[in-house]
Amino acid sequence: VQLQASGGGLVQAGGSLILSCAASGRTVSIDGMAWFRQAPGKERELIGEINWNTGRTYYADSVKGRFTISKDNAKNTVYLQMNSLKSEDMANYYCTARSNGRYAYWGQGTLVTVSS
Repeated sequence: VQLQASGGGLVQAGGSLILSCAASGRTVSIDGMAWFRQAPGKERELIGEINWNTGRTYYADSVKGRFTISKDNAKNTVYLQMNSLKSEDMANYYCTARSNGRYAYWGQGTLVTVSS
């Protein structure tokens, strides 16, 4: 499985941005996808995930109510809608696909920069 993330960029605080992650290859093995982020000097943080079959979502408290994960099964793509962005949201964002109970596949990071 290969994951291609896109959509990062520069946004003003309070603004919005949407990230996309397209999966290709043996996608039938995927049962969920998630977004992590990692800011300089900090550990990688799980911010949200979505069950590929049920659409059930989970969000970290730090983004709950501001970020929304959605999916398009036909396009094998997951989206991360980010609203009300804050300076603390600035990080490299990574998408990952879960298979057999673990995050087995990772995309390249996409950088989100929030200006105040």
